[in-house]
Amino acid sequence: MNRILTVLVALFIVIVVASSTLYIVDQRQFAVVYTLGEIKEVVTEPGLKWKAPPPLQNKVFLDRRVQTLDSPETRPIFTAEKKSLVIDWLVKWRITDPRQFIRNNGVELRNVEARLSPIVQAAFNEEVTKRNVRAVLSTDRDNIMRGVMQRLADDAKAFGIQVVDVRIKRVDFSPTITDSVYRRMESERKRVANELRSLGMAEGEKIRADADRQREVILAEAYRDAQKIKGEGDAKASALYSQAFSRDPQFAQFYRSLEAYRSSFRNKSDVMVLDPASTDFFKALRNGASTGGTRP
Repeated sequence: MNRILTVLVALFIVIVVASSTLYIVDQRQFAVVYTLGEIKEVVTEPGLKWKAPPPLQNKVFLDRRVQTLDSPETRPIFTAEKKSLVIDWLVKWRITDPRQFIRNNGVELRNVEARLSPIVQAAFNEEVTKRNVRAVLSTDRDNIMRGVMQRLADDAKAFGIQVVDVRIKRVDFSPTITDSVYRRMESERKRVANELRSLGMAEGEKIRADADRQREVILAEAYRDAQKIKGEGDAKASALYSQAFSRDPQFAQFYRSLEAYRSSFRNKSDVMVLDPASTDFFKALRNGASTGGTRP
């Protein structure tokens, strides 16, 4: 029993020592081996590795994948014409020199991100202040990103990292500029709307004036044609009357006298005070009474 116990204890000690001396390096990581607090080795190849047991040697792992740093806050940047812009950006970076990275930042990734953010913001400030708003929004955006990458190259080497890419996610005016632009756009739209309304009213007045003119012309032409037709009808009627009356002048005179009586006494209330003996107005009546009637 003592021999078995001894064997088990020895086996346990071997396992503990082996677990403290053997380790696995993932292909997505760097392994940094310390000897008495000093960096002894950086393991870049994946696989099963060996080291001395603690406290002689210790190890830490660093992520070798591409990391993303987003702009932590949106600060206004002034362009060449003193316009305030807000730029959201992101930076892609990765560790290339683990020794340099640990010396400057330790083993925490957030340490290098906290130091890199103001440097990136300063690089954007320098690039944007050389350009106007139009260039920042459209024509020179790629040049701005390339310029920021070039400015970050030396600082990235000091941090033991490589800047893989720089991108502008969003460019916008600051809230005060946005309100001013909106008010200017609103006033411009109102001006265009008022101009269109004025043109519409002028066109409407023109159409109404043309319609009134055409109406007057149509009425004048209709009145002219009516008078012409009426004149032709009166002329034909006069010709027919003249032709009919020329056959019997006495009857014609009597008929005209009756028409005159009808026109004079159209209403029952019409009254005419005349001397029948001294006027020729009732001559037809006197002749009719003396002769006992008229011819048909």
